[in-house]
Amino acid sequence: MAVDPSEYDKAMPIVAAHLAKIERAVVRTRASYAGQPFAAIHQALAEALQDEGAHRVVPQVVEELARQISDAATEPRGAAG
Repeated sequence: MAVDPSEYDKAMPIVAAHLAKIERAVVRTRASYAGQPFAAIHQALAEALQDEGAHRVVPQVVEELARQISDAATEPRGAAG
């Protein structure tokens, strides 16, 4: 099944805008909550995503991001995960 390239061109700005919202929420949450307990980070990240208007994020992605933010204080800088 071929996809019309113009559909890609139309969709990419929407996808990029959504990813930018997610990134802002993650950066904001990381800055305030890095190293704190998972539950607190998960809640804060969910609220930040909601504030950014990025509420359509797969729950498993939110959980993984929250886990990474929680683990950030225990990992050395520049550690590959």
